[in-house]
Amino acid sequence: MRWIGPLASLLLLACDARAPAPVPVPPPVERAPEPVAALEPTTPAEPSTPPEPAPPTDPAALAPWLTEHAIIVDGHVDLPWRLSKSAAKDGSLTEDVTQRTAAGDFDWPRARQGGLDAPFMSIYVASSFEGKGAKAEAERLIALVEGLAAAAPEKFALARSPADIRSNAKMGLVSLPLGMENGAPLEGELGNVAYFHGRGIRYITLTHAKDNHISDSSFDTHHTHKGLSAFGKQVVAEMNRVGIMVDVSHVSDQAFWQVLEQSKVPVIASHSSCRHFTPGWERNMSDEMIRALAERGGVVMINFGSGFLDAAVRKQRDQHEAALTKHLRKAKLRADDEAAAEVTAAWLAEHPAPRATVEQVADHVEHVIALVGVDHVGLGSDFDGVGDSLPAGLRDVSEYPNLVRVLLERGHDRVAIEKLLGGNVLRVWEAVERHAARP
Repeated sequence: MRWIGPLASLLLLACDARAPAPVPVPPPVERAPEPVAALEPTTPAEPSTPPEPAPPTDPAALAPWLTEHAIIVDGHVDLPWRLSKSAAKDGSLTEDVTQRTAAGDFDWPRARQGGLDAPFMSIYVASSFEGKGAKAEAERLIALVEGLAAAAPEKFALARSPADIRSNAKMGLVSLPLGMENGAPLEGELGNVAYFHGRGIRYITLTHAKDNHISDSSFDTHHTHKGLSAFGKQVVAEMNRVGIMVDVSHVSDQAFWQVLEQSKVPVIASHSSCRHFTPGWERNMSDEMIRALAERGGVVMINFGSGFLDAAVRKQRDQHEAALTKHLRKAKLRADDEAAAEVTAAWLAEHPAPRATVEQVADHVEHVIALVGVDHVGLGSDFDGVGDSLPAGLRDVSEYPNLVRVLLERGHDRVAIEKLLGGNVLRVWEAVERHAARP
């Protein structure tokens, strides 16, 4: 603060010889001094927060900046299945994913490195559980995820809504929302839809590798129901009612079209890619299906598995797997034999499996954008679910910035990238919540 010095003023009194004599002034009256108001203590001004520096402009530097600042929601991560598969006989976990792990595609340090905020934990129930213990298997995996969050509350948190995900992200926590892969745990009881909503399930993939009591599968040639079963149509309506997203990954084409007829809200494909690049493979979505999904506000979330990304690579991988099987047979071993692991590792070291690239994942993202716009595409990696088929440049959850860099280099801006990283699926989830909240 700048100080100003006191100003001195002089009063000049001109005395006139003609002025009257001065009037006597009475002496001043003594008065008690008036109390001085106590000064309030001054609070020092809080230091102003310096403005956040502008984001970098070079794609290589901007990509990690974006993944740190945007909310990334991955539609499908098979961590519960991976952990349960390697668990000890007493059910205790043998991997600590709060630390960097040697195995698998996901752990907390790598998730933080890649900017991942909300991987949907896949409550995967294999088709073999249909009609025998499916609900119990789902419960076991839900409890496993709950245990992860409870054991490391400074790193993980459950999430039942988009608001939870945003709140957790502000606290630096990785959210663990739940998606059920395969509707077999409903076990023919419509009330189980609301039950599993209460357990935290926020999407259900209606079926998996085989037709079940809800829907036909894209992998099954029986076409048991010619799409959805009668019960399956009730399930879609009930999912709309309670607020669970309908997931059309894995369903047959007929079932897909029937879901769109039945659902009053947008639906998702949590981990599917574009059939344009894998002609004739029903597991991926055709252009016509992508357009119809988008017209109703839905989102297709791109699967990172190499076989989902490129037909030629898919064929090469099939040939590679057949060669490995032949090699094991020559050694008189089956794939699940204890000794097979070492033999397999040695063979793979000499014969690495063909794989797709991060650029091909970007191709799928751009194909959806070209068809229907950026509001209808997301990411559904299938980390920990597609084995050693992940593309070069996207081998685990630390590598999302590589995909963002490619998209930036191809001219996509920050707004578009934030939508596809998580904004689009959160929009669908919120629409499903609003519909369920209506009287």
